[in-house]
Amino acid sequence: MTIKGWLAQAEAKLKLADIGTARLDVLILLEDETGKDRSWLLAHPETVLQGPSLKRLDKKIKRRAKHEPLAYIRGFTEFYGRKFKVNKHVLEPRPESETMVELLLDLVDSRQQAVDSSLQIVDVGTGSGALAITTKLEISEAEVIATDIDPNCLAVAHQNAKDHGVKIKFLQGNLFVPLYSLLTTPYTLICNLPYVPDKWRINKAAAREPKKAIFGGPDGLDIYRRLFEQLSKTPQKADFILTESLPPQHEKLVKIAKSTGYKLKQNSDLVQLFELL
Repeated sequence: MTIKGWLAQAEAKLKLADIGTARLDVLILLEDETGKDRSWLLAHPETVLQGPSLKRLDKKIKRRAKHEPLAYIRGFTEFYGRKFKVNKHVLEPRPESETMVELLLDLVDSRQQAVDSSLQIVDVGTGSGALAITTKLEISEAEVIATDIDPNCLAVAHQNAKDHGVKIKFLQGNLFVPLYSLLTTPYTLICNLPYVPDKWRINKAAAREPKKAIFGGPDGLDIYRRLFEQLSKTPQKADFILTESLPPQHEKLVKIAKSTGYKLKQNSDLVQLFELL
């Protein structure tokens, strides 16, 4: 079968399955399989795809037609211009979360601590490790610590850290609990915790991701409440906290943070930056 023929057939199957990104998805999968970029593929429509390639591609199309996330099918996703391994145990990092990296970099620059070896940055609920690893790559002098309650997530994060050649201290436990006796210097906390309200409608692909990494209770903020409650019990407070949530949740999250001694410093899209009062 030719490239042109396969693209048409595969796109039709995904459209029939109500995949809104059908054309883009088939091109991405074909790029992965052939090692050729999109412009080359479209410029050589009569190139014949061999049997083994067709079998692998068709299996992936069947998975995508069932609304399995494209990242799970590929085995990786891109975040902040880098590739990260993902699987069914972790939430796929979203482009929106890159805002947290940008705010963190601005914060470090403004405090002139980029070369301060005592700078600690903690990622609570690390999942795939994308945020923690990106932080270490962008601020190499910082000590980065990451926690997650799920050992399967930590296994993925460990592998991603190894792939990117960075050293991060990974700890298993419930949110901030593993850190109680560990933090001895001022630090910055980054946390992209589950924040989708339980009854919120999500698309079919997101529904295939781990629900515990998506939903955060009736109003979506239960996990954040738990985190700030834990923070209130530790003598070593974070100087700054970066969170991600839906814009309609921001006002309520400001109140949650304030009750624990933090005030809002900055809003940017889904991300909020809090500082210690």
